[in-house]
Amino acid sequence: MANQELLNEIAKRRIFGIISHPDAGKTTLTEKLLLHGGAIREAGTVKAQKNSKYAKSDWMEIEKQRGISVTSSVMQFEYDEKMVSIMDTPGHNDFGEDTYRVLTSVDSAVMVIDAAKGIEAQTKKLFQVCRLRGIPIFTFMNKLDRQAKDPLELMQELEDVLGMPSVAVTWPIGSGMQFEGVYDRLENEVHLFRKDEVIKLGEDGVQGPELEGILEQANLDNLRSEIDLIEGAGNDFDLELVQEGELTPVFFGTALVDFGITPFLNHFLDMSPAPGPRKTTTGEVNPSDETFSGFIFKIQANMNPAHRDRIAFLRICSGTFERGMSVTLTRTGKQIKLSQSTQLMANDRETVDRAYAGDVIGIYDSGNYQIGDTLTDGKQKLFFEPLPTFPPELFLRVAPVNSMKSKHFHKGVDQLAQEGAIQVYKNEFNDVILGAVGRLQFEVFEYRLKHEYNSDVRMEPVNYTVARWVKTDNVKGLQRFQDSRSMLVFDRYGRPLFLFPNQFALDRFKERNEEIELVEALDVNREISVE
Repeated sequence: MANQELLNEIAKRRIFGIISHPDAGKTTLTEKLLLHGGAIREAGTVKAQKNSKYAKSDWMEIEKQRGISVTSSVMQFEYDEKMVSIMDTPGHNDFGEDTYRVLTSVDSAVMVIDAAKGIEAQTKKLFQVCRLRGIPIFTFMNKLDRQAKDPLELMQELEDVLGMPSVAVTWPIGSGMQFEGVYDRLENEVHLFRKDEVIKLGEDGVQGPELEGILEQANLDNLRSEIDLIEGAGNDFDLELVQEGELTPVFFGTALVDFGITPFLNHFLDMSPAPGPRKTTTGEVNPSDETFSGFIFKIQANMNPAHRDRIAFLRICSGTFERGMSVTLTRTGKQIKLSQSTQLMANDRETVDRAYAGDVIGIYDSGNYQIGDTLTDGKQKLFFEPLPTFPPELFLRVAPVNSMKSKHFHKGVDQLAQEGAIQVYKNEFNDVILGAVGRLQFEVFEYRLKHEYNSDVRMEPVNYTVARWVKTDNVKGLQRFQDSRSMLVFDRYGRPLFLFPNQFALDRFKERNEEIELVEALDVNREISVE
């Protein structure tokens, strides 16, 4: 039986990811949530190079220069007696792999949509990932201070494109120059945009007299007719369906000028689920289990450039973490003492002595950990579900410009590969070949090699677009299957895979070599032999 302190701490935890298409306002919303939580005093402007103010979550130098998020970051703060952890993720499709891994660590997701553009491609992809995992999704329609689509049209698009029922919790009053505020349907009150005022309505809601003479008559008429329509034909609010990921609550506002954020945050903390059970290869782990367990979903090198350190991001799934405790890395069976642990705020850190199920902490990594690793202080050999991996479609051969700095080059390549920032392979000649989902990954790799490892690199394309791993326990003799239209390489775990120029070459290879089983991905815990 779990002790009451543990149960109370778990009930306070909320951990969520923020997802969106690029430029929908995801990072700006993150900043405003941090402001409301008192975690920062002044929001950074994502693209404000002139005055050197940057988004708190965009801590890498390249993020500040490009004005985009290229890596996920974790920020934790306390608000209204809740311990809130925000996982800000890259919106750009080129960094989708990092985003997908982060989404395995959260209990809910906030989907940010540009109200002028509606559902965009990357939003749809990330939504589908959340849907497959049963993650509850909260929708924030952003940028209402600009001219936006009709809110009824946005709600219909949400259901038609994403195939998920929705329910409006707040509702906009106009948009652009005519934007006057939002109506909170659950609290029956109107938040005025330019007056910083909240009007409590009577039992007749927006149909009552309280808004007469306050709102423009056209806006008031539209508000009344729209609320009539959604109350008559829209979905009813059902907290159970929300927490099961079968109904998305919808909120309207504008993150840039910090409007609509307060009602959203208050409702979100009331509606979103506390940490729940997690699947493992042998059953479920409950957060209230006294046995400590967790998994590593991200590794980041050089968060503190002065120390060239590596931090592993650990999602605690059960029990209580105590600094200095000994745990077992189940992949290797190795005992590790967790003596250096930090609470995270992007790249800022402070030592944490105790943490609970539902927290994300950073633990110092001297090279022991891999993405997907399970840590536990229990006797049972426990593995959480494997994290998703994606076969790359773009490949480059890379080498140091200055051979005298090859040590720096190889160290940088190894560390960035361990982060999961890029996929690294080597062929029989020990050439380094990079694999990526998008081209921006190559740009970030080149930038970080130069600025973090002092190694300029030379890159050249290789004529491959398809990668398939060989499902085998023995890599000996695979070289004989290589031909003029394929290349045998090994990933950083020593697992063999073949690269092909196109799908046709892959199909021909499979026809000729039926004894070889090729797959798109392998579990990192899979052991192989070279004997």
